[in-house]
Amino acid sequence: MSEPLPEHSAAPLISHLMELRNRLLRAVIAVAVIFSALVYFANDIYHFIAEPLTSHLPAGASMIATDVATPFFTPIKLVIVLSIFVAMPYLLYQAWGFIAPGLYQHEKKLIAPLVFFSALLFYGGIAFAYYVVFPLVFQFFTSVAPEGVTIATDISSYLDFVLKLFFAFGLAFEIPIATLLLCWTGATTPEKLKAKRPYIVVAAFVIGMLLTPPDIISQTMLAIPMLLLFEVGLLFSRFYVKKSEDEPEVTD
Repeated sequence: MSEPLPEHSAAPLISHLMELRNRLLRAVIAVAVIFSALVYFANDIYHFIAEPLTSHLPAGASMIATDVATPFFTPIKLVIVLSIFVAMPYLLYQAWGFIAPGLYQHEKKLIAPLVFFSALLFYGGIAFAYYVVFPLVFQFFTSVAPEGVTIATDISSYLDFVLKLFFAFGLAFEIPIATLLLCWTGATTPEKLKAKRPYIVVAAFVIGMLLTPPDIISQTMLAIPMLLLFEVGLLFSRFYVKKSEDEPEVTD
């Protein structure tokens, strides 16, 4: 007859689940606190986000709301997404705190700066989209409107458009981190990535086409930074190549 499993065998699993629950709860509270602080300024924040378009609208034109509840819910939706973006470093910190106990010391030394630079690059992608891409894209769109057509963009459609671009550029700016991790884990090497550069160029433009609206300007302005960031990741990945198992380890 087999002996029953000891009761303490389930303790590690329960402990991990409790830790996960606590960290998720902290993340939700952080987002809720930021939302509470920003919701009063929801209309002002939307006005700031809409500035790249409204500054290029013809005289007398303005944005519109095609649904009764849109003027209320659209700014609230923006504040929810913004709260998550603002809390991103803290959310990454909570994720890091959950997985850190299972990592080796040399892995902790690499993951900690990666978490920091991941958030920094994500914010950099959003800033690049707002200050560089949006003015060019909206200037182009408003200038090519046929004669006699009044430009009146729905505020909800505009928000969906800019959030898609924010996410696309924020994600694309994570390429150096992804490149470094691929080389660090041994999935590939800088030499192999360098040899596949022509395919990566094509892939960058395909990804730009998939992640951005169907216009050549935003597609190109996403693909070019992706290629430049790939080169940056390729440069730094040479210092984080996984060592061969046959290589002798250095001991203290």
